[in-house]
Amino acid sequence: MFTGLIQGKGTLLRTERHGPDAGMVVQAHYTMETLTLGESIAVDGACLTVVSFQGNVFTVDVSTETLSRTTLGRKPPGSHLNLEQALRLGDRLGGHLVTGHVDGLGTLRDRRQEGRSWRLIFEAPPDLNRYIIEKGSVAINGISLTVNGCSEGSFDVNVVPHTFAETTIGQVKIGDAVNIETDLLGKYVEKMLKGFLNLNKTAVETSRIDAAFLQKHGFL
Repeated sequence: MFTGLIQGKGTLLRTERHGPDAGMVVQAHYTMETLTLGESIAVDGACLTVVSFQGNVFTVDVSTETLSRTTLGRKPPGSHLNLEQALRLGDRLGGHLVTGHVDGLGTLRDRRQEGRSWRLIFEAPPDLNRYIIEKGSVAINGISLTVNGCSEGSFDVNVVPHTFAETTIGQVKIGDAVNIETDLLGKYVEKMLKGFLNLNKTAVETSRIDAAFLQKHGFL
C-alpha cells in the first residue's frame, strides 16, 4: 500500500526482456537506506518487487500483465521514473490510499499554467473515467492528485510547484500516455451495489407477491 506521495525520482538504466515479461534496473536519485530484498516499490505508480539491489541501484520484476497495463514497457533507457516505497504502519497518510495496481492508461490532452501551478487535462477511457469524481483522488504515474473537475471522457488536475518540480509530471508532454489508478473505494462500492441490486432483482422475480395477490387478500 502506498500514499501517492513520491519520495524521489529514478532513472531507468536498462530493461531486460525475459520472454513475455521483463526486469527493470533503476537507479534512484536519492539515498534508499531502508531498501530490502523482496519489498514492494511503486515505479511510476506500478507496484513491483525488488529482486536485487546494490546501493541506490535496484532491479524489479515486471510481469506480462503489468507490461500490458502500464507505460513501463515503452520506457527507453534514461527515462525518469517516480519512486515510492511501501507505506509503513504509523506513517502519515498525506495523499490517499494507493495500491500500485494500475487500472489503465490515460493521455495528456492539454496543459496550461495558472498562477504558479499547472492545470493538466487528461483523457481517460469510460471504464476508468466512471470512477473519477470531482474533488476525489486519482493517482497519475503514482502521484496522488485531487480531481478539479471531470466530464465525459476527461478530467483535470492542478499540480502545485513542489509536485511539478519533484516528480516527473512536469516532463509529460501533450499526447503522452500516463498510468492511472482510480480510487480504490469507488470500485468496491460499485461491486457491492451490483451484488445488492442483483440479489434484490432475483428476489422480486421469484416472489409470488404481486398486485393481484395483494388485492385478493385485501391489501389493495
